[in-house]
Amino acid sequence: MTRLLVVEDDPAIGSELVNALTGQGYIARLAATGQRAIEDAREVAPDLILLDLGLPDIDGVDLCRRLRSELPQALIVVLTARSREFEVVVALDAGADDYLTKPFRLTELMARLRAHLRRHQAMPEDRMVAVGALRLDVAARRAFVSETELELRPKEFDLLTALARRAGEMVSREQLMDEVWDTNWFGPTKTLDVHVSALRRKLAEHGEDPLRIATLRGRGYRYEVG
Repeated sequence: MTRLLVVEDDPAIGSELVNALTGQGYIARLAATGQRAIEDAREVAPDLILLDLGLPDIDGVDLCRRLRSELPQALIVVLTARSREFEVVVALDAGADDYLTKPFRLTELMARLRAHLRRHQAMPEDRMVAVGALRLDVAARRAFVSETELELRPKEFDLLTALARRAGEMVSREQLMDEVWDTNWFGPTKTLDVHVSALRRKLAEHGEDPLRIATLRGRGYRYEVG
């Protein structure tokens, strides 16, 4: 069964989330502090973490970065009252796959989680995708530049796969949000831009031209073949 870790210091909100998730058939555990979240994450290896940034003992962004380091394949969805764009970007840069701004509707959260988990657990269309020095083992969720493996977050891998499968073609922003995140997207597409920037940085760190992912301003992106 799918394991979720809820990191929330407000007992009323935390209990409501755990009860709602359990009612949907998930195995859900609540951690009220950052330290407890680290301990629980090591113990249960959750598939998805709901992370409130306003914790009493550890800065939420620092905790996000640490959880991402220890659980590279887990999905992390940040719950935050910090709605300013630069604060959201910082959280995404720290390793979050998505964010939801408080207050939010429980139905909205559940729909977003189902979409993430469905995409994360779906069977791949084909096992191997190769473009130049880039090689993706889709079934194993591993990416390589030449013989060096890239360390990618779940959504980074999904995004790179979506672009590489259509190498040489423009993929619109709407298509990418639909395929990698959710058809019924509620928020801005800044999440997409942050993930593209992270992919370019990681490609460059492994000797690949970051401009392989070309920006088609106002329209989308293209993974260049040549």
